[in-house]
Amino acid sequence: MFQYILFDLDGTLTDPKPGITGCVQYALHELGIEEPDLDRLEVFIGPPLVESFMEFYGMERRLADRAVEKYRERFAVTGIYENELYPGMKEMLAALKEAGCHLAVASSKPEPFVKRILEYFGIAEYFDVAVGSGLDGSLGQKEDVVREALRRLGEKEGATDGGLSKEEEIRRSAVMVGDRKYDVTGARALGLRCVGVSFGYAQPGELEKAEAWRIAEDVEMLGRILLEEA
Repeated sequence: MFQYILFDLDGTLTDPKPGITGCVQYALHELGIEEPDLDRLEVFIGPPLVESFMEFYGMERRLADRAVEKYRERFAVTGIYENELYPGMKEMLAALKEAGCHLAVASSKPEPFVKRILEYFGIAEYFDVAVGSGLDGSLGQKEDVVREALRRLGEKEGATDGGLSKEEEIRRSAVMVGDRKYDVTGARALGLRCVGVSFGYAQPGELEKAEAWRIAEDVEMLGRILLEEA
């Protein structure tokens, strides 16, 4: 059923906690805010950074934009590599490709960082397209990123003979995989189901409340779900 599988990055393909929380801590420090507890900063993993700084630290947009600039100062040099691939993930991606699936990344992280991370972990070859937000703030919502990933997949595949655009055809056989409610709602807005992964950074009950189609407790279970539908 699922010929096209779109993956979130942070908390889904990789565990980015040390890098993201360390960079948020650095950004806050540069703005005169001290946060010694990195665990409290896990809420920044997943949603757009600007929105998180505004929501969790009460910043106005201009200050939140400044915080993102400081975050990226550290992330581009150090934080991007304070990250690790979830065990078994590379093998699962290889199995999905072997089964004939088309894979894409749809992440709220800026696209240049997305591509560097995929290359760093040696998994870029498994993905037909890799889409992230723009450094200028474009594609700032998950729905926008997913839509762009579908568009690029359709562009690569070309036209069909059945009257539908390739993008529309892809939507009918596509699924999103992610660890946060934003992945579920972003996918649903475009008519896609979402497999939630509970080994990421969702809060307790978050994926259930968002009505994820299925929930995988580990990479092995995720692989079984996706391969059953491939």
